[in-house]
Amino acid sequence: MIFEERAKVILSELEKNGSVEIEKLANILNVSEMTIRRDLSRLEHEGLLRRVYGGAVSTRGRSFEPPFIIRESKHKKEKEIIGHIASSLVVDGDSIALDVGTTTLEIAKHLVSKHNLTVLTPNLRIATLLADKKEIRLILTGGIVRPGELSMVGEIARRTVENFYVDKLFLGIGAIDADAGLTEYNIDDAVIKQSLIKNAKEVIVVADSSKFDKIAFSFVAGFDSVKYLISDKLPSGKLLDTLNKFNIKILTKEVLDAS
Repeated sequence: MIFEERAKVILSELEKNGSVEIEKLANILNVSEMTIRRDLSRLEHEGLLRRVYGGAVSTRGRSFEPPFIIRESKHKKEKEIIGHIASSLVVDGDSIALDVGTTTLEIAKHLVSKHNLTVLTPNLRIATLLADKKEIRLILTGGIVRPGELSMVGEIARRTVENFYVDKLFLGIGAIDADAGLTEYNIDDAVIKQSLIKNAKEVIVVADSSKFDKIAFSFVAGFDSVKYLISDKLPSGKLLDTLNKFNIKILTKEVLDAS
């Protein structure tokens, strides 16, 4: 098992339990404790955990974003459903923006059969997926590449985004809260999201229900700019009341099946 595969398991255990033990990880991964120590040291150097005697603990706060390799494997079925619903809103001839994240990547997978689309994205994973599709005109923002995320950020990306006006923006988001609105873990990504929102005719938030009633580090936008929320299930309580107050249309599989 290579480091990336072991890291995925280690970070998943850390996300679930808040701490991990070297001996337990060695048994789970069937490797030596020395290998686990090296892995934990490497992950600590990358800022993903903090070493303690006998293991490691989570460093997660509001500015900590779980690594892409972890997010990609979590709520996979829900994200596939969201991607399918979101792609149904795209019609031939649309100009769209696809934000960074694991959920927007699922949307891109459902666009390959569309025709005459223009896609603007700061997401290199999406760019790789759509680059050879003849029916899609692909525009990349350029900018500084965030390792791991493969998102493009910085002044170059922001200036590029501001030059384009799209029909639909599919916005990935770190957290959604009735009081805080839409928030994101990384401030550099948040700035690009704000520019994307500014020039989009329709803003469509795509987020699985694990993002509900949570607050991340950096403010992105309030609910007044959002037209749709696509998720795997309906929010509840104060968040649902707030979304209804702003006349945001919520799309889930159950809602669509019932209509």
